[in-house]
Amino acid sequence: MFFFDVFGWVKNLKDGRVEAILEGNEENVSRLVEWAHAGPANAIVEDVEIRNEKFTGEFSKFDVLY
Repeated sequence: MFFFDVFGWVKNLKDGRVEAILEGNEENVSRLVEWAHAGPANAIVEDVEIRNEKFTGEFSKFDVLY
């Protein structure tokens, strides 16, 4: 997801939901969140829930966790 220039991680949960932690500048994170409302091709997105937290700077890359 470097095309969004954000850091953190994303993973699929067993119940079909997707969870992510994102860090980056506000514009880039907002672009990724906007994209998440549609999702990738063939995805069915029912809801996007956002929780803002304090920036920690702990991430230096973006990982897809399994």
